[in-house]
Amino acid sequence: MAFDYKKEYKEFYMPKAEPQIVTIPAMNYIAVRGSGDPNDPEGDYSRAIGLLYGIAYTIKMSKKGDRRIEGYFDYVVPPLEGFWQQEGIMGVDYSRKEDFQWVSVIRLPDFVREEDFRWAVLEAERKKKEDFSKVEFLTVDEGLCVQCMHIGPYDDEPATVARMDRYLEENGYVNDFSDIRMHHEIYLSDPRKQAPERMKTVIRHPVRKKEQ
Repeated sequence: MAFDYKKEYKEFYMPKAEPQIVTIPAMNYIAVRGSGDPNDPEGDYSRAIGLLYGIAYTIKMSKKGDRRIEGYFDYVVPPLEGFWQQEGIMGVDYSRKEDFQWVSVIRLPDFVREEDFRWAVLEAERKKKEDFSKVEFLTVDEGLCVQCMHIGPYDDEPATVARMDRYLEENGYVNDFSDIRMHHEIYLSDPRKQAPERMKTVIRHPVRKKEQ
């Protein structure tokens, strides 16, 4: 049976619908950076998603080709994720989607080294006749965070974020956003197939203990 990160690491991908504190280890990702409203059909975001999955499936299906990646095991491609920020704002302002600066990512299996990633980029370009130069190998060490499962439309996320902020205040923590510690979302539902009120999205924020 293929290894499924969502099932094997439920503490990272399947949190409860109540906020909790968690320490996230360093992980490697396929990443594409961009800006603008993710809902814009002509924007960077939809293009970025295609690039990410192009590399993700090139690595996954390498088992059927000539490339033998050391330590390879069969796995389910992890879910799409995104790191989001806006200049001058701690966290995000959902009413200003056009101002988003984002890093769209898909987690890499632990056996994938940078040289394997570079091979996958060249292989995807060769097979798809497409430019994958915007794709990068990214390591993110999130550390101490608060996270919560949001159930419902993306535009209803502020209510879940407000609950997370109340939890921090009640438990002696504060948000710790920076240029490298951002609002983080993990998308567990396909909005093309799932009713908006049933969509599941993990929301994760970097935090630190409040100074006494």
